[in-house]
Amino acid sequence: MKHRILVLGAGYAGAYAAGNLARRLSPAGTEITLVNAEPDFVQRLRLHQLAAGQRIEAPELADIFAGTGVRLRLARVTAVDPARRTVTVSGAGGDGELGYDTLFYALGSRAADHGVPGVAEHAFDVAGRSSALRLRERLAALDAGGRVLVVGDGLTGIETATEIAESRPGLSVTLIARGELGARLSGGARRHLRRACGRLGITVREHTLVEAVEATGVVCAGGAALASDVTVWTAGFAVSPIAAAAGLEVTEDGRIVVDRAMRSVSHPDVYAAGDSAYAIGDNGLPLPMSCASAGFTGRQATEAIIGRLTGHKIATTGLIYPGNHISLGRRDGILQLVDRRARATPRYVSGRKAARVKAGILALSLWATAHPTFGLPTRRRALTAAPDAPAEMAVA
Repeated sequence: MKHRILVLGAGYAGAYAAGNLARRLSPAGTEITLVNAEPDFVQRLRLHQLAAGQRIEAPELADIFAGTGVRLRLARVTAVDPARRTVTVSGAGGDGELGYDTLFYALGSRAADHGVPGVAEHAFDVAGRSSALRLRERLAALDAGGRVLVVGDGLTGIETATEIAESRPGLSVTLIARGELGARLSGGARRHLRRACGRLGITVREHTLVEAVEATGVVCAGGAALASDVTVWTAGFAVSPIAAAAGLEVTEDGRIVVDRAMRSVSHPDVYAAGDSAYAIGDNGLPLPMSCASAGFTGRQATEAIIGRLTGHKIATTGLIYPGNHISLGRRDGILQLVDRRARATPRYVSGRKAARVKAGILALSLWATAHPTFGLPTRRRALTAAPDAPAEMAVA
C-alpha cells in the first residue's frame, strides 16, 4: 500500500512542498494529494497591488502540477482528526474525508481582528484573494476625495497605504499607527518612509489606538472619531483554529509547535510550515509570519519528510530572518537589514533600487512556485520498509 502524503494549503510553503515531494519520492511507494480552496496560486505578497486595481498573475494549480503526479483537490479544510489520520474537506464536489499517513499542514493565516468590534462587519483586508478583490471593487467605486483609512502600521499596512495612494492619487489616504511609524526600522529607513508618505500625500496618525470600526469610520481610544468611506484593517494575522481543535500542541495563538525538523511535537506524523507553524529560528527566536519564513520552514519540512520516509539523513536547512522588504508603491521601497537578533541595523537600501530588488524577489518566488520540479534530481528515492523510524539530521 502506498504511503499517503496529504498537503494542506497551496501557498508559498505548500505548493513548494507538494512539487518537491512528488519529484524526489518514488511514485511506486507514495501518493501525494494537495488540498486548496482556490483553483489558482495566490501571490499573497501582492494582494495590496490587486486591491489597488493592478493585474496580478495567478497561475492555475492544475497547470502547475500537471504531469507531476500530485493529485489536486479543490476544497476547504474544515477539520483534522489525528487519531484517525483523516482530514474533513468541503468543496464543490461535496463534503468528504481524506486519509493520510503523513500530513503537511500549511493553511496559512487570515486577518486578525483582535476582538475589536466592527472589524468583521465593516472593515476590508488584503489577507486573502477574495477580500482583496472586495476591497478593489469598493475602491473603484470611490470618487475623487474619497476617504480611506488603513489601520495598522506593519509591513502590510505600509504597503497597502502607499499602493492605494500611488494608484489612486485622488483619494485621501490616512495610515493609523499604534506607535511610531516604522518603529522596527533604522533611523534612516524611518526618515525615508516618512518622506515617501509625504510624497504620496498620506496622512499619518501615530500613537493612535482604534477601539471600534463603524460603517462610516473608526472610534479611537479617548473617543475621537475618524471618518472614512473605506476602512482597511491590516493590524496583524491569525491562524485557523483547526489545529487547536484537532488536539495538536499549539501556541496561545493557535500555531502548531514544531521541532527543528518542522515535525509536530505532539503528533509525529504531522509537519507544519509557514504561518501555521511555531518554529524557532537559528537565532533562538520564533520565526515571524512571512513569505521568507514559509520558504525556510517549507524546505526544512520537505527535507525531513523525505529523510524519514527513505531512511536518509535529514538535511538541515537554514531558518533565518533576512530582514524587511517593503514596497512603497511601484517605484520606491525599503530593504532593511537586520542583525542576528532580528533588530534593524543602520544598513538599508531605499528608492528605485529597493523596489527593483523587491520586484525581483516576488518574480522569482512566482516562477519557482509555477515550476515546482525544476532543477530537482530526476532520480526518485524509494521508501524504506519502516518509514516511521527516526532519521538523523545532518547539516546540509
